[in-house]
Amino acid sequence: MKLFKKIASLLAVSALALTFAGCNNSQESGDNGSPDNAGNSGNASFKTVDQIKESGEVTIGVFSDKNPFGYVDNEGNYQGYDVYFAERIAKDLGVELKLVPVEAASRVEFLETSKVDIILANFTVTDERAQKVDFALPYMKVALGVVSPESAEIKAPEELNGKTLIVVKGTTAETYFTENYPDVKLQKYDEYNEAYSALQDGRGDAFSTDNTEVLAWAKSNPGFAVGVESLGSIDAIAPAVTKGNETLLKWLNEEITALGDEQFFHKDYDETLAAVYGDDEAYKENLVVEGGKM
Repeated sequence: MKLFKKIASLLAVSALALTFAGCNNSQESGDNGSPDNAGNSGNASFKTVDQIKESGEVTIGVFSDKNPFGYVDNEGNYQGYDVYFAERIAKDLGVELKLVPVEAASRVEFLETSKVDIILANFTVTDERAQKVDFALPYMKVALGVVSPESAEIKAPEELNGKTLIVVKGTTAETYFTENYPDVKLQKYDEYNEAYSALQDGRGDAFSTDNTEVLAWAKSNPGFAVGVESLGSIDAIAPAVTKGNETLLKWLNEEITALGDEQFFHKDYDETLAAVYGDDEAYKENLVVEGGKM
């Protein structure tokens, strides 16, 4: 009887050891990025191009409040430069388009948690973001701008020292001023509508975001001016996919290259941005990127 108990105890210990070994092997396999659509972390899943086509739908994250790039009009329809591109992507994939509203700070998370297949939300390419998502070729270029009341116009970033600057969380403006102008007080908001309301209400001295956007906003809001039209480096705006989704990344790069042959993004500008910025060819060339070539 004692011998039987000893044998049973040894068997139990062995089984427990094998269980832990199996768990460790499973975790290591996931961390090594085995071909299970798990991306780099083993936690995020994604749909390949074939799976998107089989599902009959591509899900693309866009802004709903960033006119004229991604916004919802008075009739409840999505409009803008990014939306125009999203519609072409769905058409060329041969699937239906599902647009999902995102905020600046949620763009990475929406890819990591598979809420969307692609982000087309004025997404500036940065080294930090490229560690978390995969960027395709660019389709637009941008710098930062600063808009303020004409009665107290800010014409240089140094004039903001000791003053309050409104920014949207998760944007390059937040990063740029945090790193380069520590004496500027940042007032942060989740959404662009909230940020512009804060500027109009006088809760801050100025607002900084992409220069393309503040220039458009100031044109339609008398009493405000863009005193700083270009700040920081000229950066690329590009689509982003979940880290490791190589088939969709390859398809997007080929799509952007092919669209360059027909000057698609110049047409996109004419359809969605010309009414705001005008037909100035020099300005168009400073914004539009064709074929992924900056």
